[in-house]
Amino acid sequence: MKKSHYLTTMLLGISCLTLSSQEPFWLGGDISGTTADEARGRFVENARGVRTETTQLMKDYGMNATRLRVWVDPKDGFCSPEDVLTLAKRSQALGMPVMIDFHYSDWWADPGKQNPPKAWLGKDLKETCRLLADHTESTLELLKKNNIDVRWIQIGNETTHGFLWPMGKFEENPEQYAELTKAGIKAAREVYPDADIIIHLDNGFDQALYDRVFDSLKANGVQWDKIGMSVYPYWAMEGKSEPSEIMTLVDTMANIRHLKKKYGTDVMIVETGVDGRNPEQGKQFLEALIKGAKTLTDGACTGIFYWAPEWDCEGDYHLGAFSKGRPTIIMDAFKEAASK
Repeated sequence: MKKSHYLTTMLLGISCLTLSSQEPFWLGGDISGTTADEARGRFVENARGVRTETTQLMKDYGMNATRLRVWVDPKDGFCSPEDVLTLAKRSQALGMPVMIDFHYSDWWADPGKQNPPKAWLGKDLKETCRLLADHTESTLELLKKNNIDVRWIQIGNETTHGFLWPMGKFEENPEQYAELTKAGIKAAREVYPDADIIIHLDNGFDQALYDRVFDSLKANGVQWDKIGMSVYPYWAMEGKSEPSEIMTLVDTMANIRHLKKKYGTDVMIVETGVDGRNPEQGKQFLEALIKGAKTLTDGACTGIFYWAPEWDCEGDYHLGAFSKGRPTIIMDAFKEAASK
């Protein structure tokens, strides 16, 4: 059976369920690299070839929120708190609330690397918690002073193995991982008490992973509002964790339902992406993911964010949703979902 036929049949067989809140279903993009691209003279165009500011183009395609990462002291200044404010203002002007993704690093943080900021090296747990809290609070105070609508705050990025290694390495120091997480949560809630606190892991299809990490966080007194997950069928199959796109989708939906039942908190897919070099197949998966999140999770999934959709799939990142500076049909999945 063809993949597209299987996905369509599976989704049509499920009745549309009401979301657990009155909020809209959030469709967003992590476009944190926009200002760096602009500084290099790179700009995006719409499908007609007209240069369009990236945030505006995301809104034109039906997105209603923006995700932005924060680094502590990046060497080129991009993704610093001040740079994040620049993009947050653009999003705010378009009526799009913001998700702030704290990496707690001077550069990329993900399951393969969680390097502490240079200025935090050599500090003990107590001092690191203070520095983490100060960075969290000052960043959010800057946004609040500028009336930015911050709806969601991630305490760490893909902290599958913890963060701020080795101090906060989950497998070695789960209690310290929890203490660092609690320090960030406390600081975030002091500035934006109504924002949802998100703990974000990768491999959204892996139920055992989520049980392991969230059981430990709960046992150590961490209180979160939403669980964030990354869902990348390409990487799941590349790493032989899943045999197909279909099973990545099926297992992710099952895990979302499981997490809601077990922990009582909703889930957001805060990162996803498909192979832009095969846009037709990519669009089919993204359509199925959005529809599945809405109809196969008992209302537990409240949104989906595409990571770096504006990047070209040929030269930048093959999971980008653009080609030669223009959107591919992958982006139509958002526009179509927003119109329903």
